[in-house]
Amino acid sequence: MEPFLTVVSGLAWTIVYIAAIRVGFRHKTYAIPMAALALNLAWETTYAVRDLTAAVSPQGVINAVWALADLVIVYTFFAFGRAEFPRFVTRAMFVVFGAVVFGASYVVQWMFIAEYGELDAARYSAFLQNLLMSGLFIAMFVARRGLRGQTLTIAVAKCLGTLAPTILIGAIRDVPFILGLGILCGVFDLVYIGLVVWAKRHPDAFAAADAPAPGPVIEIPGQRAAAA
Repeated sequence: MEPFLTVVSGLAWTIVYIAAIRVGFRHKTYAIPMAALALNLAWETTYAVRDLTAAVSPQGVINAVWALADLVIVYTFFAFGRAEFPRFVTRAMFVVFGAVVFGASYVVQWMFIAEYGELDAARYSAFLQNLLMSGLFIAMFVARRGLRGQTLTIAVAKCLGTLAPTILIGAIRDVPFILGLGILCGVFDLVYIGLVVWAKRHPDAFAAADAPAPGPVIEIPGQRAAAA
């Protein structure tokens, strides 16, 4: 059971990254929320280096592949992300802000390791940033007023990629904290899937919301009589 759940998680997250790269280039934007992307990159590069330095392992190889995919998504962030920010944010400001966020994410990851040790840090930080990502996907949908840079494939694969390790670590290995975080992720992920499905079925919903409201009807004297 454990190898199966590990494969499901690895495959599902790989699908998330591939889909995010494709839609990012197609829509000229980034497809994973900035803070979650930065934390993911910090996590995957940190543990890929750790695992591959000690000995080549399947998880280490998977982490390295994910890190490489994340780097492509990071490119889409810096190449296209400026358009998602207010106009007063200059290109230079955007680049500096992005660099600070990505740098801070490494500091946070290393602080987890210093506080909890590598094993617990890997688990706790992974699920906490996963929960953050779940919430930020919903926020991205609301901020972009639709599905720009988002797909149902990403939403479903992200949900499955989180569900598998939740069962493995939270339920089978009996880690209540991970189980609780995984359940919360599942709730947010199902909400996000529902929003994506709704938006696909109502593609004009946001366009209708953005349409100007009709002005007051001004009746010209004698108009009604003439119409009669």
